[in-house]
Amino acid sequence: MNKKVCILYTGGTIGMVPTEDGYAPKKGYFRSLLDDISQLRHEDMPTWDLVEFDPLLDSSDISVDEWNVIGSAIAARYDKYDGFVILHGTDTMAYTASALSFMLEGLGKPVVMTGSQIPMCEVRSDGRDNIINSMMIASQGVANEVSIYFAGKLIRGNRATKTSADDLIAFTSPSYPPLASVGIDIKYSRRGLQLPEQPANFNFRAFKRVPIAVLKLFPGMRFDLLEPIIAEKIRGVILEAFGSGNIPSQDPALVNSIRRASESGTLIAVCSQCYQGTARIGTYAASSKLRDFGAVSCLDMTTEAAVAKLYYLFSQDMEPDTMKRAMETNLRGEISI
Repeated sequence: MNKKVCILYTGGTIGMVPTEDGYAPKKGYFRSLLDDISQLRHEDMPTWDLVEFDPLLDSSDISVDEWNVIGSAIAARYDKYDGFVILHGTDTMAYTASALSFMLEGLGKPVVMTGSQIPMCEVRSDGRDNIINSMMIASQGVANEVSIYFAGKLIRGNRATKTSADDLIAFTSPSYPPLASVGIDIKYSRRGLQLPEQPANFNFRAFKRVPIAVLKLFPGMRFDLLEPIIAEKIRGVILEAFGSGNIPSQDPALVNSIRRASESGTLIAVCSQCYQGTARIGTYAASSKLRDFGAVSCLDMTTEAAVAKLYYLFSQDMEPDTMKRAMETNLRGEISI
């Protein structure tokens, strides 16, 4: 029986055309680009349907509402297809992939996100190979999770981060091995594909728009300016700290801001600024105040995954202590065991 894949086209560089203002998506144009790829009609390829979103967006404009639209589009078609390919701009692809990994509970089919660094209207576009390989992966039913395929590598969606605006290898997974490598053959990594126990049945859980913030520390930062940001109506703060979760603990303005935020019910989650590594608050004295105020460690989660996970947990109206435990628990493979 031939496999069937649904292509969800949200916009992004892959289908853009030149305009007087720069590259931009063009409604109704992408179908003709797919029709020009003869390999998509090969007998070894799955059959496919295209769903074009309206409006088509640069990924800079994709946020919580759009995540919900994409997730609901998959949920509405979940039983009709063997897998899904999401065409998406690269700038926020890792955020969307992380969000989908949490909102698609009990996922039992591949959801492969891809795009391109060069539009398909250009001669040297990387989009054709990315689409062909993504569709093959989506139809094979091996990597049954949300992933990103780019330039010969399949990586876990909530482990990905965009590391280049110029190279064709746009994404890397700094703290987790690839799920598959694509050369002459598609070689899956059984170790990489391991996931914690998942819900038994598929369920789509929409995200609520919850006020959260991401704050990156830097030397010389005016911490007194943080007070208005985190003291009013912010329910969660992801603090990008130094090294393994350290902060300038001798600065009373920062310490007092974090203390007051925590006392008012704001969840403080600490990531590392390091490209690779683990945030473990309390390892050094410079992070002990965070531990004392009830902050949680994001361990080796990417900032993108931490943002998506906060939205996911807040959308379930959990008790604060339950949410803190969940934040440090590996739910979708976003944390190394």
